[in-house]
Amino acid sequence: MSQNQLMSDNQRLSIELGEDGVAQVRLTRADKMNALDPQMFEAIIEAGSVLGDAKGLRAVVLSGEGRSFCAGLDTSSFGRQPSSAEPDLTERTYGNSNKFQQVATQWRKLPVPVIAAVHGVCFGGGLQIASGADIRIVHPEARMAIMELKWGLVPDMGGYALWRGLVRDDVLRELIYTNREFSGEEAEKLGLATYLDEDPLTRATAIATEIANRNPHAIRAAKRLQAGMMDRDTDAILLEESIEQHAIMRTKNQMEAVMAGMQKRAPKFEDV
Repeated sequence: MSQNQLMSDNQRLSIELGEDGVAQVRLTRADKMNALDPQMFEAIIEAGSVLGDAKGLRAVVLSGEGRSFCAGLDTSSFGRQPSSAEPDLTERTYGNSNKFQQVATQWRKLPVPVIAAVHGVCFGGGLQIASGADIRIVHPEARMAIMELKWGLVPDMGGYALWRGLVRDDVLRELIYTNREFSGEEAEKLGLATYLDEDPLTRATAIATEIANRNPHAIRAAKRLQAGMMDRDTDAILLEESIEQHAIMRTKNQMEAVMAGMQKRAPKFEDV
């Protein structure tokens, strides 16, 4: 399968978009377990922008090269003096997020589903980035933690918004207050892992490929509906369902989904 390299000459991240519409996004700072330094923050945000404009994109797989998904904030950054050019954390520089929140929340903002493949260490900011994905495939022996309280901080990369609906409130409080480490196996029980797999990347890619074979207009509409489900009241949800469905019904892609199913063949969709 041919790949289209969407980002090049970057020592922190790579993106390859396959002919099937699945983008492989890899954190590539393997020697530092993909820890988050200023260059990594910039690369991840650039990746979100590139993907948002990518033609033919149908699904994203997010993973880390080397021994780990992401070890969280590079501790060497603790001693760095903040630049006077950096905006205040309270400034909303990316819609509803600041720069540090955007690296996690942007995966929910992308119009297509994102599947994270988590292995090795997934601490702090790394866990918040993974939490931004629609689906998380986690190795049973992955090491995970909401780490910020260890450093006298609070989770501030979108975690509180992204964990709603995933983890029971009192359990989430315990994980945050104690910053204790837990395994991928426990993460599934807690709600932070969707599925466990010894080969998370292969499983994540298989799910992304299956999604890429669905009507891309319907997939994007479903993600929009999912995004508003937690905040809207029942009446608003019902109306939004009807609006999205009305826009899809009897379109070329929707009819192709019907015909492909009836003829037991692979569909040929027009991309968004």
